[in-house]
Parts: sequence; C-alpha cells; structure tokens
Amino acid sequence: MKTPLTIEMEEVLYRYCRENGDIVVEEVMMPEDQGIVDTLSCRLLLDNQFEWRCFELKVSKADFRSKAKLSFIGHYNYFVLPKALYEKVEAEIPLEIGVLVYHQYAIKDEQNLPGYFTVAKKPKRQELLVNEQALLFRLISSQAREVGKAKQTTRGLRAFSTDLLYKELKKRQPEYDLFGGNLNYYDRFATDNESQAVESLKEELEATRAAYFELLEKFEGER
Repeated sequence: MKTPLTIEMEEVLYRYCRENGDIVVEEVMMPEDQGIVDTLSCRLLLDNQFEWRCFELKVSKADFRSKAKLSFIGHYNYFVLPKALYEKVEAEIPLEIGVLVYHQYAIKDEQNLPGYFTVAKKPKRQELLVNEQALLFRLISSQAREVGKAKQTTRGLRAFSTDLLYKELKKRQPEYDLFGGNLNYYDRFATDNESQAVESLKEELEATRAAYFELLEKFEGER
C-alpha cells in the first residue's frame, strides 16, 4: 500500500521526467528477473539512441533498508527521498547512484504540484544491464496497462462485470465492524442508494403536491 507521501513523490517525479522530455511510467516489471522498478523513464538522444533512468522511491528508513530488490539497471539510477530521510541515510547510498531530494511546499494550495525536487547527488553512467529490446517492450506494456486503467475509469462501473464487482466488495469484508457499527462498502452502497431513492421520491412527491394545489386553486377560481 502506497503512503500519501509516496503518491505525492510519484506525481512530482512524473512531471519532472516529462519536463525533461522523457517517456515515463510507474511500476515496470524488469526483464531478466531484475524486479520491479518504481519509475522508469526513457529519453531519445540526438544520435537516436535511448537513455534509460531508473528511480526507486523510499519514504522511511525501513523502506530504504528493505531487502526488496533494487532495479538499478538503467544508464542512470536514482534514489528519490524526502529531505529528512536523505539526511539520515546519505552515507549508505552507493557512489554510482544519484539522489533526488523531495521538498514539500508549505502551502500546497497555491502550487500546481505538492512539492519539488533538488538534485543532491548526480549518478554515474553505467552500461544498461538488461536487453534493451526487452526493456522497451516492458515500457510499452506498462504504458498500455495505464491506458487500460484510464479507459476503465472513463467507462466507470460499466467496465467491470457483476462478478468482479462482487469479488471486490468481498475483499472489503474484513473492514466490516459487526459490533462497532461501521458499515462495510456493500452496506454503504446499499444505504446510499436507499437514501438517494427516498430523497428522489420526496422531491417527486413535493412536485406532485405543488402541481395538485396549483390545479385545485385554478379550478376553484373558475367556479
């Protein structure tokens, strides 16, 4: 589960890469069992060669020191860290790995993004550690995945079968608090629908009553 800070950093990193002219996508499965990189970007150079960058986002010491595989297979590789975390783990960062430090804006409502990056440490260029054609295919596949998500969002619940919706509701079952009085998602959905139906009927009834009294008043006037 991503933290709100991780989601913030992802958003700003996406814009950061796009502003540098890169194609960028999150959560890309690397070829050759090299794990999943948090963010992958690709840049086309003047000589028509690709330049690849891998970014691993970390928001806590435990996250930074996790045993999860670091997919630093690109030409340039970075840790993306909040300022406070960078100050704690700076000495543990390998020489060849760059660092982008994330700074949150004090007043986010006045900015287009919630924060910005500074380059605390530049990475050293290395040879690409996987087959480039395989990596390009993974990038395209991940982009297609995101397009699919966007299309489903546009279509709303129509994009999902009844069975899939039911299974998703059942996943929320552990959140049901039998004795605390909190409703699970299915109950909330049913309750909200019932409330909306009642409100709609009330509005229809009021409109019918108003029309009735208007007709009655007109009829009395004509007598």
